[in-house]
Amino acid sequence: MTTTTDDARQLTATWGELLGGRNGARAVALTGGVALHAINVHIVTTILPSMVRDIGGLDYYAWNVTLFVVTSIIGSTLTSKLLSLLGARGTCMVALAVFGAGALACAAAPDMGWMLAGRAVQGIGGGLLAALGYALIPLVFEQRLWSRAIALVSGMWGISTLLGPAVGGLFAASGHWRLAFWALMPLLALQGALVMAQLGPQAMQKADRQPSAAVPIGRILLLAASVLLVASSAQAGAGWLATLWVAAGIVLAWLVARIDLRHRSSLLPRSGYAINSEMGGVFACVALLVIGSCTEIFVPYFLQTLHGYAPLAAGYMTAAMAAGWSLGSLLSSGRSGLAADRLVRLGPLLMTFGLAALALLLPASVVAAGAAADIAIVLALAAAGMGIGLGWPHLIARALHAARPGEENLTSSAITTVQLYAMAIGAALVGLTANRAGLILPGGVEGARDAAMVLFALFALAPALAVLLTRRLTRPRG
Repeated sequence: MTTTTDDARQLTATWGELLGGRNGARAVALTGGVALHAINVHIVTTILPSMVRDIGGLDYYAWNVTLFVVTSIIGSTLTSKLLSLLGARGTCMVALAVFGAGALACAAAPDMGWMLAGRAVQGIGGGLLAALGYALIPLVFEQRLWSRAIALVSGMWGISTLLGPAVGGLFAASGHWRLAFWALMPLLALQGALVMAQLGPQAMQKADRQPSAAVPIGRILLLAASVLLVASSAQAGAGWLATLWVAAGIVLAWLVARIDLRHRSSLLPRSGYAINSEMGGVFACVALLVIGSCTEIFVPYFLQTLHGYAPLAAGYMTAAMAAGWSLGSLLSSGRSGLAADRLVRLGPLLMTFGLAALALLLPASVVAAGAAADIAIVLALAAAGMGIGLGWPHLIARALHAARPGEENLTSSAITTVQLYAMAIGAALVGLTANRAGLILPGGVEGARDAAMVLFALFALAPALAVLLTRRLTRPRG
């Protein structure tokens, strides 16, 4: 890495510079789509227990997240191409339209099959919105604002912790969970107006300077297929068959990586596949942290089944993980140098502790249920989320700084692709683990207890592995 890059990493703009004047208006337009995506995630997580009680499909519980994220991968990988064709404004409007169409399909779903189809459409729009949050940062802001802008994008998950559980919980408690999807429509309209007003020709001109590469649609579909193979293992009857599906998904993902390295138009920059490179190490660390966070999917179900919480209260308790992520990102974004490196190393340790604590706290048979235990659950969820947030801005900034000239757009979209793929695989594995640990058989309270204990104990291993990666990433050079 050059001295210029090292110097640039040390320069940290103030929040006033990012949020003041024209920069502030653009920041709102840029991050609004991410906020919509995040709010939707918390709405669906909150209403899922009520939804499966109404239309059935408990064994496909995790598929609502898995399928949404699989199609989000497709949407995110289209971002760079759409930016070069339509510009920032046009791409954002397409993303909002597709996202809204999927939400309307979910609102009308009579059964789980229809719901999953709507979630798939919604995922394409969500993937575009999530990718645009990062992809537009180097197009709209100067380099010294990147760290703050990344933290602001991550901070949108903090907004989701206020609105998502409230919208989902209130409608679920009243028995009208479908209206939670309709409630997204006014927010989509408002975001569309902001995009039209703030993301104009200047962002389009900057996007035109980036090379436009062909979209590797075949590899994208193979990547999505690898996730679906892993997700299908949750419905496999025999244990050997489930293992076969998981192995097939892993092999297919490996094949996609091998093919991608041989093509000029790739899903990731070449260095992103080398774990001993800075970008590859960052991508691996991001993937492990995101996989660990996927355990959040089942928290509302466990809280309602094992601790007797209403949907609204369970939704807000679950949102403590996202709140911790946002708070950690905002608190750490102004750090640089050795202080930033310490936060990058501390994060996975904190997340490992949080998930391990939940393995003891969520099953009421291990630690007695009560007010003290419930407070401890919230603190453990917040610790797990903060474990991601503390190092997140610095990990993402490292990847952006490591991009070669001309690969800025590719690197931005690759960050989201890695994040979404890890989330999809994580959701699939979470569903498999919960089902196999007893969620379906024996089911009920006993099955939920066993599933909670096994799930969080096993997935605490993901951030534990990230501890080793962050030590190598922040090791002094020379």
